[in-house]
Amino acid sequence: MSADTDPFGLTAGLPPALAEIVEDFNALPEKERLQLLLEFSTNLPALPTRLEGHPELMERVDECQSPVFISVEVDGEGRTHLHVSAPPEAPTTRGFAGVLQEGLEGLPAEQVLDLPADVCSRLGLERAVSPLRMRGMSGMLARVKRQVRVALAA
Repeated sequence: MSADTDPFGLTAGLPPALAEIVEDFNALPEKERLQLLLEFSTNLPALPTRLEGHPELMERVDECQSPVFISVEVDGEGRTHLHVSAPPEAPTTRGFAGVLQEGLEGLPAEQVLDLPADVCSRLGLERAVSPLRMRGMSGMLARVKRQVRVALAA
């Protein structure tokens, strides 16, 4: 998106995959954005076997009403890998997790840390989902950044 097509700077400071997701949401009328979020919920990858059934190996996102757990790994090349456990009966929460997973997977750790704090609100979902759910997504992003900082410090 150029300045001409993104006059509000919604994609400024975002890595390409996440910028594309933000563009996709904002290209839709408000009523259809929730449907796109629900599509992301169905695309959330399954946990790796070593994490499946082991929430104690992951960090709980307390801001989420549903039991959401996150684990972030930074590989030897400094790239991040996000794993999220979110229940199928919480499709909005799973959708947010799917957005983050798709938008952040494989990014250099420093790029994840540089993400703007308002990423969640750039999706244009404030009128479609409750403020509590928006805080949940912000909480997920905060956990991701915290875990990346811890991994880099190790």
